[in-house]
Amino acid sequence: MMTIKRLHELFDENPGQTKLDFAGTCHDCGREMAVGVALTAGGFTVSGGALYEPEPGKFIKKCETCFETNPRLTNFRRCEVYSRVVGYLRPVMQWNEGKQAEFRERRAYRL
Repeated sequence: MMTIKRLHELFDENPGQTKLDFAGTCHDCGREMAVGVALTAGGFTVSGGALYEPEPGKFIKKCETCFETNPRLTNFRRCEVYSRVVGYLRPVMQWNEGKQAEFRERRAYRL
């Protein structure tokens, strides 16, 4: 699930807003739903279900019924990215932090 630190970052990215809405379909049952996150004096209030962020900027939602049944995010598989390093292919997740940062900074271009 999403961390308190990440929720603070989302509200910092959207100054002046006190509520963020994430609409879409439930990951488990496929029903249309929305998750609302409100910033109050007492902290955060989440309504409508649960919100997951397995990758930066990719939000997965679960309705309240599915969350109560199984709060874990199942049937989710990360895509493993391979890239060439000194003549052979390696998963990017196995690289050290510096090389992963260099990989994230790469930009694709067309000729």
